[in-house]
Amino acid sequence: MSAERTDVLVVGGGPVGLFLATLLARRGVDVRVWERRVEPPTGSRAIGIHPPSLDAFAEIGLDAAVLAEASLVHAGVARSRGRTLGTLRFERASPAHPYVATLDQHRTESLLRARLGTSAPDALRTGTTLTALSPHTDHVDATGTGPDGDTVTIRAGFVVGADGARSVVRDLLGIGTTGREYPDRYVMGDFADPEEPSARSAALVDVGPDGVVESFPLPGARRRYVALVPDDDAFAAAERGATAAPDPVVVRRLATLVADRTGVVPDPVSCSMTSGFRVRRRTADRVGVGRVVLIGDAAHEISPIGGQGMNLGWLDAAELAPLLARAVRTGVAGPWPRYAARRQAAARRAARQAEVNMALGRPLGSVTATGREALLRTALALPTAHGLARLYAMRWA
Repeated sequence: MSAERTDVLVVGGGPVGLFLATLLARRGVDVRVWERRVEPPTGSRAIGIHPPSLDAFAEIGLDAAVLAEASLVHAGVARSRGRTLGTLRFERASPAHPYVATLDQHRTESLLRARLGTSAPDALRTGTTLTALSPHTDHVDATGTGPDGDTVTIRAGFVVGADGARSVVRDLLGIGTTGREYPDRYVMGDFADPEEPSARSAALVDVGPDGVVESFPLPGARRRYVALVPDDDAFAAAERGATAAPDPVVVRRLATLVADRTGVVPDPVSCSMTSGFRVRRRTADRVGVGRVVLIGDAAHEISPIGGQGMNLGWLDAAELAPLLARAVRTGVAGPWPRYAARRQAAARRAARQAEVNMALGRPLGSVTATGREALLRTALALPTAHGLARLYAMRWA
């Protein structure tokens, strides 16, 4: 039996793969998406949607849908030991979107699925796992396992690996990665927002001597707390990922840690999610081979601190989509070295910024912490602070 054919096969139906597929479908490209998950999106790991991503979403009409549900972060406030060190305002970070939007990842994915369904109703194939790739000069043959355990095959003009940090596409191509592991461990949880009303549209970053606590407003009068935690077994349960029923021990410990470091007391009963993560940085040795391209975490994994990773993937997709559409029309394949160089450079810059963020949040002795506080107070008071706002809003990406 002959294999199904398509212009582009996207492997991975998360936020990045769905966005790329929708961009391609809007350009008249026949596209399929293989996603191994069967169930609709759940969980709420990544939440930040930066101005460049909102600009990119406008092409598929998703910006308005996201903003209709999201919370808008208009400023970032640095604190330490009960004192405010300074405020970073996003009013000059973007002419169209002078804020960072926050929305639970599962809602963003659901909105993207709906957009793809409108443009290409049969594109998304859930419960389908890639098992083999066979690249050729003018096409790529892909084999997978379908939801019923049956073998599925497809012949694609191009294949895009949007399948995350543990990319099967990357492994099948034999592309290695370079990078490093970091010692930092973080736990995050979503609580009813306990902050004062004046702070509820702000991101709060407490850089006290015991380690950082970041927090961000979420829709529904909720707030996400992200804390650097001790490297012990007490928080190990959180690293199993976001669950429908958060571990009560992790919830209580996180709430207590936030209260001890910031003076604000989240209500453990209100916690709807906990999740933990360690940090690593990985860069693919190559962005692709012939007619197969990697985007998002498959190409470059960075620290979640700063909320840049998912946005990097979306911006990869926004730049790759017109190149792929043109290649489909002309029949001329890549490589696209300028694309690869620009996107990997953007990832390196984001990774360096994330490393600075982590360094600023690590525990310090009292004297050194005082020096860090003075440095932040000075930096946030300078007239050039709007440049920092543009940096944190990813206007460079």
